[in-house]
Order: sequence, then C-alpha cells, then structure tokens
Amino acid sequence: VWAAVVPLSISATPFFARIAEISLREVDRGLMEAAQAMGCERRHIVWHVLLPEALPGIIGGFTLTVVSLIGASAMAGAVGAGGLGDIAIRYGYQRFDTTVMAVVIVVLIGLVSLVQWVG
Repeated sequence: VWAAVVPLSISATPFFARIAEISLREVDRGLMEAAQAMGCERRHIVWHVLLPEALPGIIGGFTLTVVSLIGASAMAGAVGAGGLGDIAIRYGYQRFDTTVMAVVIVVLIGLVSLVQWVG
C-alpha cells in the first residue's frame, strides 16, 4: 500500500511546483516595486506581498494536485497498490459485483467533491 506513495508524490511534485511558479509569476510587479519603494526588505515583500497575492492560485493548484492524486491512487490500487482501486477491482470487477464498484465510484466522487469544495 505504502509503496505507491513515493512514486505518486514524486509525480505530483513537479506538477504542483509548476502551478505555484505560474501563480507567483502572475503577481503584479508594481506591487513589489511599491513595497520596495516603501523600504520593505526582500523577506517582507515575499511574506506580505508576493504570497498573499499568489495564494488563491496556489490553493487552486494544490486542489488540482490533490484531485489528480486521488485519481492516480485509485488507478495504482487497480494494479495492486491497495486502496479503493484495489477494492473496486478485486471485490467488484473480478467478482462481478456491480454494487461494490458503484459504491467505490460514489466514494471517489464524494472525496473529489469534498476536496474541491474545501479548496
């Protein structure tokens, strides 16, 4: 089960890093220049200007990353890594029990909806 955590984390890290970079680059340079003109140090500009302005994009990117990780973990479970994908394949598909597959699908949809609602 835990063997899938490392590859999933490694695959999600560059995806989220790219989204965070784009969010940070979209912050208006005028805001940073104004903070610099008021005498702010670089660390104050980062913490009080750059991060608050980029936070909505970073949170949206984190939400997207978590949703993609949920899908990837379900697919990893389908190939033997455990979890909901494993339950759906082993107890639903291989035993021709559509109720189990439907319940797993509903749980995954609920989990993704919860993550998107929170994010």
